[in-house]
Amino acid sequence: MENRHPDAADGETFAQVLAELKDQYGVNDTQIASAIGAHVSTVNNWVNGKAAPRPAAVHKLADRYPKFTTQRLFAALGKRAPAPLSPDRRDALLATFDRLTEEQQQMLLIQANAVADSNEQQS
Repeated sequence: MENRHPDAADGETFAQVLAELKDQYGVNDTQIASAIGAHVSTVNNWVNGKAAPRPAAVHKLADRYPKFTTQRLFAALGKRAPAPLSPDRRDALLATFDRLTEEQQQMLLIQANAVADSNEQQS
């Protein structure tokens, strides 16, 4: 499985980004796994290009290793990074959502989940 995306820096793969992360932070697969709460075999599969992490794991990597942004990590996976949700935007969304009927809320939630799911599957 090749994790390459045209927007990634120099066409880098996720495995290449992880190799650089390991070098810059002086960590190994076991230490990365421990830092983000993953199994070492899972991280090893990412390192060897056999699997790609789920979005939650990408966020954990970016949080734990801040030299590697979510944008860069997602780009290396061939995906666009989700935008951060500011407190003001969260409040505005909830205020709007509170004005909807039960049925409208359910429909909007279904639509939002479908869009978010499509973002995770694009490559």
